[in-house]
Amino acid sequence: MRLFLFDVDGTLVTARGAGRAAFGRALQATYGTPGAVDVYDFRGKTDPRIVWDLMRGAGLDDAAITRGLDAFFAAYLEELRRAIGDGSRVQVMPGVAAVVSALAARDDALVGLLTGNIEAGARLKLAPTGLWPLFSVGAFGSDDMDRRRLPAIARARARLVAGRDFPFARVTIIGDTPLDVDCARACGAVAVAVATGQHPQEELAACEPDHIFADFTDVARALAALTGPAR
Repeated sequence: MRLFLFDVDGTLVTARGAGRAAFGRALQATYGTPGAVDVYDFRGKTDPRIVWDLMRGAGLDDAAITRGLDAFFAAYLEELRRAIGDGSRVQVMPGVAAVVSALAARDDALVGLLTGNIEAGARLKLAPTGLWPLFSVGAFGSDDMDRRRLPAIARARARLVAGRDFPFARVTIIGDTPLDVDCARACGAVAVAVATGQHPQEELAACEPDHIFADFTDVARALAALTGPAR
């Protein structure tokens, strides 16, 4: 049995800037400054990491950042809910719905999320797409600020769901950034890169993932690669 873990932003969907806008407004409301939110590189970062980087960059001390975290994330979720609105802003990436649905229907696969989004944020972004119920497990930015620690969390949760262990060689991590590839490499999982985010295919290829796709438009090819020999 294999465990397939998908990133959210740039891999499954794009919310077309809703997350960044919500972050900026919530930071301003909570900490009195959005920091350098307009130029900060969100790609592949966990939500807590983004808060710490931006607020340290704005000169806040660690105690002040810690004190504001719960209020920030409550404000962020409200702003994100408002930004997403009726869900029309959320766009599913090419072929993703078919690939995820096919994997979720297999007896030899468990499908989950591995994302820097806090869990409630991931749910808000995926809810309009109908994809959320297909994911049996997840590891989120709300679980750990360090993305490299998330595969072990997802694996432990998958064991509880499936009643069996998933060696990292049977885990596949699918994402659109070099940090997704790094996350897979750090734990010994299979690394799959898809260039539907903001990193060009050549840049992702330089990270030497096990599989790389421009997108998942060719569903049959994507499924063959994902479910074939691990390396």
